[in-house]
Order: sequence, then C-alpha cells, then structure tokens
Amino acid sequence: MTETEPPELPRGIALAWGVAANPQRGPKREMSVERIVDAAVELADADGIGAVSMAAVAATLGFTPMSLYRYVSAKDDLLLLMQEQAMGLPPESMRELDGWRERLLGLYVEQVLLYQRHPWMLSVPITGSPITPNSSAWLDASLEALEGTPLSSDERVAVALAVTGNARWCGIVQAGYTEQSRGSGLTADQVAVRESELYDRVITADEFPALRRAIDDGVFLSPADPFRFGMERVLDGVAAYIDALDRGVDPEPPTEWIAVDPAELAGDRRLKEAQKAVRDAEKALRAAHRLERQALREARERVARASAR
Repeated sequence: MTETEPPELPRGIALAWGVAANPQRGPKREMSVERIVDAAVELADADGIGAVSMAAVAATLGFTPMSLYRYVSAKDDLLLLMQEQAMGLPPESMRELDGWRERLLGLYVEQVLLYQRHPWMLSVPITGSPITPNSSAWLDASLEALEGTPLSSDERVAVALAVTGNARWCGIVQAGYTEQSRGSGLTADQVAVRESELYDRVITADEFPALRRAIDDGVFLSPADPFRFGMERVLDGVAAYIDALDRGVDPEPPTEWIAVDPAELAGDRRLKEAQKAVRDAEKALRAAHRLERQALREARERVARASAR
C-alpha cells in the first residue's frame, strides 16, 4: 500500500514559512524577499494597493522587474507576503487579559487597528484559508482564548471566525470613510454630517419609516461605535451558549452552509431572464406603492385643508 504524498506548498506559502528554495542567480546581498516585501508594503501604505506592481517595487529598489521574479515569482505571492508582514503577530499582552471574553475582545480591537494602519489589506482577495505563520498565530490566539470553555473544536473556530469577520467589516467601513475624507478634504465628522444630510433629503417616513426614525434620532451623527456594540452582543450570545452547555443543555448548532442553488450558478439563460423579470416586477411594485403613499398623503392634506375651512 502506497502512502499518498502530501501536496507541495505553493511558493508564496513556502516563502512565508521560509522553506522555499533560494534563487540560484541574480543579485545576492543587495536583494532579498524581505527587502522586496518591505518596499511593497511601504508603497501600499502610502498610495494603496493599486500602487503596487512588480515594476513599481523594482523601481523603488533600483532593480529590474525580472530580478524580482527570481525571488517572488508572482504578484499573488507578493500580496500574500505583504499581508503576512503587515499582520504581524498578535500582541503578547493578549495573554495577560482575564478570561476568554476579554481576550477575544482584545484580539478584535487589535485587528481593527491593523486595518486602520494598513487599509490596503482589505483589498487583498480572500482565496481560502491563509496558511501562513502570522495568520495562523492570530487564529491560534483566538482558539487558545477559548480552550477553557466547553465549546467543541468546530464551535471555537466558528467563534474565532466571528471575531475576525466583525473586525474586517469594521475595517472596511472605516477605510471607506478615511478614503472619503482623503478625497473630499473633509474631516471624518464633516463626512458624517454630509452623509446624514444626504439621507435626510431622500429618506421619507412614508417609504422608510424605521430608517426615518433612526435619522431623526441622530443615529448617523452619534459618537457610539455600532461595530463594537455588535461584537459585544455576539460575545453575549457565545457566553449564553457556554452557560447552556455548563447547565447540561446541548443546543444543536447549524451544520448546513448557506449556498446558492447550483442551477443558478450554471448560467441558464431562461432562469436569468425569469429572475430579471421578477426583479423588474418588484421594482414596479415598489414604485406603485410609492405612488399610492404619495396619493394618500395628498388626499389627507386635502381633507385637512377642507376641514380647516
């Protein structure tokens, strides 16, 4: 019986772990993977991920693009190594926090800060689990925080992913506001005021009653952090789940992934046409409801004017 050979590590992952073969030719002491990644990260921090190309990095270092390819053979590998370096290791201070909840919340905050320092990381596509040393260390830190709990391994990974996902979502929104500020010259507070004013112009109580009430309550000008609130409530749920396990209750966790029907992904023309017809009908229905609400409002105003005479 022959044992199956383990898959070969992709070059980018092998470089991250320091087990890739060194180039046989090319500039030696003057060039290294570390120098290439340092230069790429500096470019991305200054001008965004769009500024990073093999040619731009080579020009920064004073070499030709071909000389870089001897060390990093593809841009995707460079992006992976950039993300790995920018991410770094989770702070050791996380281990000093008391209890699983405080440690997870601390890891959440640190990840949000990472995205603020390196917003370009949010533009790097997710193509699977990042099997690199630093990424593994962050996941390990979350799992270690949960080791004293009765959660199963599946459940611990699920909680770790919730922390990472919430941090990434917060980072995406904050990076967007930062970009708005940079492009418009407005401060973050001024961007929020302008956004609130735009909502105020288009959101009516008839069409979006709940959102209108939120706007009137000043939600878009509130200093409260909705992402931190959401993260705390997620952890409340985890705490309640752990408490149920401690009391001997065994809640049944969901096991099915949310997935689009494969028939939709097959690109069937008739199905796409039918789905478009449904979207158009829903749009027409919304427009009809809008006209109905407008007509009703105008009718009420006429009745009120007639009663006042």
